[in-house]
Amino acid sequence: MLAAAAHAACPPSAIASLGKPGSAVGQWNAVDRGLLWRADRDGRTSWLYGTIHLGRAEWVRPGPTVQKALEQSDALALELDTRDPATMRSMTQPADPALVARVLSGARAQRLARQNEAACVPPGTMEGLQPILQVTALAGLVARADGLYPEFGVDETLTVSARNNNKPVFALESAASQLKMLTGDSETEEAEQIDAALDELESGQLRAQMKELADAWARGDADKLGRYPEWCNCINTPAERRLMKRLLDDRNPGLADGIERMHVGGRRVFAAVGALHMVGPQGLPALLAARGFTVAAVPFSAQPPLAVPAAPTAAPPKAEGRNVRGARNSRNTRNTRDARGTRSSQAAKSGGAKGSKGSAKPAQRSPATKGKQR
Repeated sequence: MLAAAAHAACPPSAIASLGKPGSAVGQWNAVDRGLLWRADRDGRTSWLYGTIHLGRAEWVRPGPTVQKALEQSDALALELDTRDPATMRSMTQPADPALVARVLSGARAQRLARQNEAACVPPGTMEGLQPILQVTALAGLVARADGLYPEFGVDETLTVSARNNNKPVFALESAASQLKMLTGDSETEEAEQIDAALDELESGQLRAQMKELADAWARGDADKLGRYPEWCNCINTPAERRLMKRLLDDRNPGLADGIERMHVGGRRVFAAVGALHMVGPQGLPALLAARGFTVAAVPFSAQPPLAVPAAPTAAPPKAEGRNVRGARNSRNTRNTRDARGTRSSQAAKSGGAKGSKGSAKPAQRSPATKGKQR
C-alpha cells in the first residue's frame, strides 16, 4: 500500500507526460524562445543560440526564426554531444570505489539517499558514478514536478533534428573536461559542492531556481538572465564563486575558440550553448565580437503557444505577433550584463544530468540545468 502510494506521488516520465491533455508535441505551434545572435565574418553567417538543458514538451519544436537559422547552417555545435556513445561511456564509467566511499559517507550519504528516494530513483541506480554526478543528476529530476524534463532540453531536441536532417553535430568540449570542471581541484572541493547541492535540494531552492531560470529563458528575457547573480542566491561563498568561474568564465574562451575555428574552416555554425554562457562581457557574443565578428541580436516576433485545432475544418486561432524583446535585443551584445553560474543547477544546464521516473542517467551538457543554463 505504502509503495503504491509513493509510486503514485512520483512525477510522470517524459514520455508519460505527453499523454496529459494538451501536452502532445504535435498540438503546439512552434514558437521562438531563448536568445539568438547572428555572427558574420569572412562572408559567412554563423549563429549563437542561448539554450536551456531542460524543457517542456511544447518547447520541443523550434520556432520559425530559430528553425530558419538552423537550416541555413552547415553544422550544429554543442557544448557536449550527449548522444555520442563515446561521450556517454566517459560520463558513466565507474568512479574509484575508494573515492566514492570517502566522499559519500556518513550523513552525506544518508542525505543523498533521501533525495534519491524523493526523486523516485531506485536504490543503487547511480552507485559507482562520480560523486558529483550522483547529485547533479538529481538537478534534472527535481524539475519534473514543474513539467521540465532533460529529455525535452533544447540541446537534446536540436541534436535530434540535426541528425534527422543529416546535419553534422560537433562537440565544443570533451566529457573529460566537463567532468573536471564539475569535480574541482580536490576531493574536499567536490564534497563542498555536493553539500551545497544537497542544501538546495532539501530547501526546495534548486527547484525554484530552475523554474525561474526556465521561465526567463522561455521569455527571451536577457535582462533577467544577465542579473542571475542577483537572484540565484548561489554565489555566497568563496567555493561557490570559484565554481561559478569554472562553469562559465573559464569555459567561454574555449567555446569561442571552437566556434571560431569551425567558422574559419568554412562552416556556417549553429552554436547552441547554455544561455548563461551568452550574456555579459565574457559571454560568447562579446568574445566573438572582439575577434572580428559582426555580432547582432536577432529579435523574435513571438506569439503565445496556441493549440492547433483538432478538427481540420475549424478556423485557425488568431495570434497577434509582438516583439518580446524590443530594444533589448537591438543593442550591441557587448553591452549585455554579466551573468554567473550555479552549482548543481548550472550542472543541469551547462552540463547537467538526464533522467526520468525510475532512472537517472548523467548526461553532461554543461551544467543550466542552470549555465546552466546552464
